[in-house]
Amino acid sequence: MGAGAPGKAWGMTTLPDGRPVPAPRGDERGMLETWLDFQRRTLELKCAGLSEEQLRTASVEPSSMSLLGLVQHMEEVERNWFQRTFAGLDAPPRHPEDNGFTVAPGRGAEETFAGWRAAVARSREIVAGARSLDESGAFTEPEAAEALGDSRVSLRWVLIHMVEEYARHNGHADLLRERLDGTTGV
Repeated sequence: MGAGAPGKAWGMTTLPDGRPVPAPRGDERGMLETWLDFQRRTLELKCAGLSEEQLRTASVEPSSMSLLGLVQHMEEVERNWFQRTFAGLDAPPRHPEDNGFTVAPGRGAEETFAGWRAAVARSREIVAGARSLDESGAFTEPEAAEALGDSRVSLRWVLIHMVEEYARHNGHADLLRERLDGTTGV
């Protein structure tokens, strides 16, 4: 990871649940990377200690969203933004049906988490290899370029978007977890 990576540059404090708290001051890249890792760890904690059945339990009708579906969706999101869009790699969607939210009946939690963790590890490698936040990748879908008015997107934009994407879905995860066993506040 770049300067300010978790646990390297800023003697960070850790919450009782094990998440390192991003430092209140530091360089931009370090801030973005540590906040993204904080959000990733939050999703993982929302799923901790639950059975396979609980991880697959849908929220409320008509939604079919589940915690395991969120994890699989975030695997797709990591692959899309870091591998396809930023790095320009041939990384087709692994779960193209409804953007990964629906986990196939035969795909277990262990396999789903392994896929997500592998995508996160690859994202970290790609970010570490970037010289600056101003480096850009290209949108692979013309609709995205048209919507944003540019065919290029910077690493800074991708990192900010990923923090936003995880934070939004962690809000969903909060509600799903509370419905399952009453756990709140993680």
